[in-house]
Amino acid sequence: MALPILNRFFSRKPISVEVTKQEESMLVVSDKDAPAYIVQNIDQASNELEKIYYSHQGRRILKWHHYLAIYDRHFQPYKTLALDTVNSSTGIAPAGQLRILEIGVQNGGSLQLWRRYFGDKAVIFGIDIDPRCKEFEEDGCQIRIGDQSDLFFLRSVIAEMGGIDIVIDDGSHIASHQLASFKFLFPLLTHKGIYICEDLHTSYWDGWEGGYKRAGTFIEFTKDIIDHMHEWYFQNQEPADDLNLKKSVLGVSIYDSVVVIEKGNKERPYAVHVGHNSF
Repeated sequence: MALPILNRFFSRKPISVEVTKQEESMLVVSDKDAPAYIVQNIDQASNELEKIYYSHQGRRILKWHHYLAIYDRHFQPYKTLALDTVNSSTGIAPAGQLRILEIGVQNGGSLQLWRRYFGDKAVIFGIDIDPRCKEFEEDGCQIRIGDQSDLFFLRSVIAEMGGIDIVIDDGSHIASHQLASFKFLFPLLTHKGIYICEDLHTSYWDGWEGGYKRAGTFIEFTKDIIDHMHEWYFQNQEPADDLNLKKSVLGVSIYDSVVVIEKGNKERPYAVHVGHNSF
C-alpha cells in the first residue's frame, strides 16, 4: 500500500543556517505513520540489513531507506570476514577483528545496528562532537568525543582502534569536514578497506558549503577521484595527487547521496593476448 511521507529531515543542521527550498524537499515519515512503514518494510525486505534496521528496538536511528541496500551490497564481504575466521592474507582486519569507524553518533542507534549486523567480533567506534553522545557508549560500541576535521583527534582514535577497515562518514555533512576526514583517513585504511560518505545531497546546499558544481564539495571531489584513477592515460596538469589515487583506488560507486570508495593496491593496467590469431 502507498503510505504518505511527512515531515522535513535536517541532518545535523548548523543552527545559523536558514532552511532552503532544496532542504524542504527532504522528507521523512512521521513518528505517527512509522509503524505502518516498519511492518511493510520488514515484510518486503530485500536484504538482511533492511530486516535488521526495521526490526531495531534499541536507540533511535535515521537512515534513508535506499541506503540500506547500498550498505548491504558493499558490506557483505566484510560481514563474512567479521563472523568467520579472518585470513590476514586478504589485507583486511590483519589482527583478526574487523575495525569500523562511524563519524557521527547522534542518538547512538546506528552503532547498535552495525554491532548486530557485523557481530560481536567487530571493533566498532563512533565519534561525535557532541559530548552528550558519550553516554551512549556500551559494550562493543566505543564512543570518542571530538571534531571529525581535527586530524590529531582522528589519529588518536585510529591508534586506539589498532587500524581501520571501514569508515562511514555520517558526521557534520559540511564539505570541508568531509574532505578533511577523507584525506586523512583514506591513506590509513587497510588494503581492500572501504570508505563511505553519505548524505551528499548537502553538497548541493549553500548552507553546508555546497552548491551545484561548487568547487570543494565531496561530490565535486568524487569527480576528481575518478579523474585521478585514470592518470595512467593522461598527463595530469593539476597539482600533484598526494593521495596517489591512481594506485590506491580500485573503484568508486556513486548512488543518490552516497559515495563508496574501495581501496586497494592498483598497479599499471595491462592486457595479455590469449588464444589463436583469428586473421
